Amino acid sequence: MTANSPATPPELLAAIDMGSNSFHMVVARLVHGEIRTLEKMGEKVQLGAGLDRYNRLTEEAQERAMACLSRFAQRLQGMPPEAVQVVGTNALRVARNTHEFMARAEEVLGYPVEIIAGREEARLIYLGVSHTLSDDSGRRLVIDIGGGSTEFIIGERFEPQELESLHMGCVSFRNRYFPDGKITRKQMDKAVTHAEQELLNIRQNFRTKGWQSAVGSSGSIKAIASVLASLKITDGTITLKAMNELRKRLVDMGKVEKLADLGVRADRQSIFPAGFAILMGAFQSLQIEELTFADGALREGLLYDIAGRIQHEDVRERTIQALQERYHVDQEHGGAVEETAIAAWQQVADAWALNTPADEEVLRWACRLHEIGLTISHSQYHKHGAYLLRYSDLPGFSQQFQRDLATLVRGHRRKFSSAIFEGLDPEDIPRLRYLCVLVRLAVLLQHPRNHEQPPELHLRPSTNGLTVEFPTGWLDDRPLTLADLENERDYLAKQDFNLAVNI
Repeated sequence: MTANSPATPPELLAAIDMGSNSFHMVVARLVHGEIRTLEKMGEKVQLGAGLDRYNRLTEEAQERAMACLSRFAQRLQGMPPEAVQVVGTNALRVARNTHEFMARAEEVLGYPVEIIAGREEARLIYLGVSHTLSDDSGRRLVIDIGGGSTEFIIGERFEPQELESLHMGCVSFRNRYFPDGKITRKQMDKAVTHAEQELLNIRQNFRTKGWQSAVGSSGSIKAIASVLASLKITDGTITLKAMNELRKRLVDMGKVEKLADLGVRADRQSIFPAGFAILMGAFQSLQIEELTFADGALREGLLYDIAGRIQHEDVRERTIQALQERYHVDQEHGGAVEETAIAAWQQVADAWALNTPADEEVLRWACRLHEIGLTISHSQYHKHGAYLLRYSDLPGFSQQFQRDLATLVRGHRRKFSSAIFEGLDPEDIPRLRYLCVLVRLAVLLQHPRNHEQPPELHLRPSTNGLTVEFPTGWLDDRPLTLADLENERDYLAKQDFNLAVNI
């Protein structure tokens, strides 16, 4: 059994979504593969509004975030790591001091924090929405307006087919078009036009793909649906005619404070016109006829993603398989390298503090994909492979995990220099350095590509070294492997790592 396959699945699951406007947490029980929500918590932290002109999160914004997370942390106490997922979205994607924020957040929560890319956010949103809707056939369009980005997805049942994340959100639009709380016709027109401009890149593709129903999720769309219902313009269904009527009323009101008369909560009033403008732009650009609100969102998608991993339906495994096929990776060879690396890892994991599920996962997947760059060029293929893994949209993977995966592929051959670890958090480097050594050793032992069973090695790890004992006489018949090991010893020495081989 692997480290990421717990013998007894956790009973409770929890997900935290650190959005640009609000932080949300949901706690649920996993019952026979189904998720039953027990508790939801949400707070307006307005992290996106806390970005200064240098795109750094201010101390005030960070303190608001930590105060919220400390309240969430109390509810998470005692839950196993594999049952909790904490993600950050657009504000933390763009902030220049995200690493500092993440360190503080992890200390408060006691669980790892991951930053997800826009399309991964879109995938998770669709997963959350699709599980809260009836399991009907036909394509659906899903729109989620967040504080810093807006996601557009076309999918059928539980499978997304088109995923896009656009850099516009109700906090950024509020700051640009409605900073003083006034709602003028001119500013509303500018905001709607800006949203339509952002949609130009995806408009044709989405219209061509088409959909049978349109669904919206998260706070801005929920608030619009609620206002339409309270005004008795519609029953809560959002139509283009209703949006045009609401647009006139908002301009006539002129001030966000008056939105209280429509039942809009005080903490949402300042961003309501901005969220409305983005949705109006989407209606006009994509020619949406009507849209309904669904209660699922990113946090519910995270829960179903956790459940999938526990039930061995990990989307990341599908992603790795798709990469192997797309880039014509030799899967048999990758599997042999993986088996060799895991056999070595099992001997050194405790001594090198590599005993987490994430360590095993990144090691396995790096071995399977170490030759992915060959599809571009044999020369420097480890660098090409690292680039592909670092910057591709990989469903199921956080940005940090992709970075780690790319680092292992970048460092699996040739020079073992400090350039491999440039730009990484200093505290991550020792762990990734050890993992690189394991991948390099496995690749070296499988260099002949004959997929023979590797010898039963005896490994003795130390802080800056590894002693490898081979069965007596095994290397006598393999002079090329011995030469590779001697070269490897020289490569590793450049990073003050001592590889000793006992024959």
